[in-house]
Amino acid sequence: MGLKSFLEVKSDSHFPLENLPFGVFKPESGSDARPGVAIGGYVADLSVIAAAGLFDGPCLRNSDCFTQPNLNKFLHLGRPAWKEARETLQKLLSATEPKLRDNASLRQKALIPMDKVEMVLPIAIGDYTDFFSSMHHAKNCGTIFRGPENPINRNWFHLPIAYHGRASSIVVSGTDIIRPRGQASPTGDSAAYFGPSRKLDFELEMAAVVGPGNELGKSVSIDEARDHIFGLVLMNDWSARDIQAWEYVPLGPFLGKSFGTTVSPWIVTLDALEPFSCDAPKQDPPPLPYLAEKISKNYDISLEVLIKPAGQEDSCTVTRSNFKHLYWTVTQQLAHHTVNGCNLRPGDLLGTGTISGPEPESYGCLLELTWNGQKPLSLGGVTRTFLEDGDEVTFTGYCKGDGYNIGFGTCSGKILPSP
Repeated sequence: MGLKSFLEVKSDSHFPLENLPFGVFKPESGSDARPGVAIGGYVADLSVIAAAGLFDGPCLRNSDCFTQPNLNKFLHLGRPAWKEARETLQKLLSATEPKLRDNASLRQKALIPMDKVEMVLPIAIGDYTDFFSSMHHAKNCGTIFRGPENPINRNWFHLPIAYHGRASSIVVSGTDIIRPRGQASPTGDSAAYFGPSRKLDFELEMAAVVGPGNELGKSVSIDEARDHIFGLVLMNDWSARDIQAWEYVPLGPFLGKSFGTTVSPWIVTLDALEPFSCDAPKQDPPPLPYLAEKISKNYDISLEVLIKPAGQEDSCTVTRSNFKHLYWTVTQQLAHHTVNGCNLRPGDLLGTGTISGPEPESYGCLLELTWNGQKPLSLGGVTRTFLEDGDEVTFTGYCKGDGYNIGFGTCSGKILPSP
């Protein structure tokens, strides 16, 4: 069974004592943002806990990282500080530790009901890169656009393919997404048109949050890559498929992707996910030495996508997938990103790309689920090929432990009409 907190934590909670994901919140509208951790139905205010002198370990004793409006300074401190913070908080919030439990005044200041706070982006994101690391997704997309003869390009099996995304349009869960406008070519050789996207899609992804960066010109080895990743978030990399299909040759995604990307507010640390590590898929051909891992692992994270159609009261589950399906691991992604000397910085975000499984019900986007609009989905009395105005999409994800869950909460957004 799991650890026990002095706070009541329901058995189906995403945020037990074993998790303690980090985020940034405002206690009330208009107040200053500050770091916190989720515990059951509460947010623990790390600025209050730090001011009380309860972070007394060598890494955090003299640090002001928990008085900042984002987590970047904490991320920069690296794994020893992350481990120290998590172990300190697990002790303070446990049923057997009196320092917080028995101090009514401090407890009232430090623990705020989660339904009272406003969550904001937990990091200042300087750069954002999106990978293409699910073999099932790559095969399906290639089949749709190029046919089944050679759906995956040869280079895909040799390196983690990626493109640089737009950090400025990354938003926190709950933010509405305005339908983008752009150019598209509806069929064959017909003339291009301009207007609101007719093929707006979600993409079920997760993203790695970079901790300590690397100097320009110096790469991060595959053996050290894990120490440069703080944790993971859920991510919806919304996509305008018609705009994307017209523009992506020869330089790749641009306006079809850059209008909005949604992330969950809580970052689950790799330490919390460690008990759920599992073997990554066998890579054939074997990767080059700089990508060859002594132990290549993913995490067993169950993922689900729900759509609440406009005008409907209920949501329908359209996808059940799992993080373990990724062909290229997040550590391989980071090592490859830096092998040319590219310098990553604390708070950079590395998206996994759409996470599709082998079965149709595990496909990670509407492009695959409806086979580019050819097979409409039934959603509680209405059908969809792509998203319509007013539709709301919600991702959720968790690892199932013995009597507890390690969860990510939700990542949601609603589509608003193009102006």
